[in-house]
Amino acid sequence: MKDIILEYVKNEYLDEDEAEEIGLDENTPLISSGIVDSFSMVSLKRFLEKKYGIAIPDDQATPEAFNTVASIVELVKRHQGEKGA
Repeated sequence: MKDIILEYVKNEYLDEDEAEEIGLDENTPLISSGIVDSFSMVSLKRFLEKKYGIAIPDDQATPEAFNTVASIVELVKRHQGEKGA
């Protein structure tokens, strides 16, 4: 899951040079570094919901929850767990 989300962020929000320069990994700040802005966050949320068959409530789609790939993975896993409950 981590690799899929990293790949999406690289492809959608960065060019190859930027991705290498930044050294994008699961702990790279996405929101606070400006890689993902509020508009990008909406498209990322939509991608996650479609890809993983989940619904992320708007009140949980916070800059903190979307700031790193690691925090996004945790958010998705939490909602996948709720779906199965």
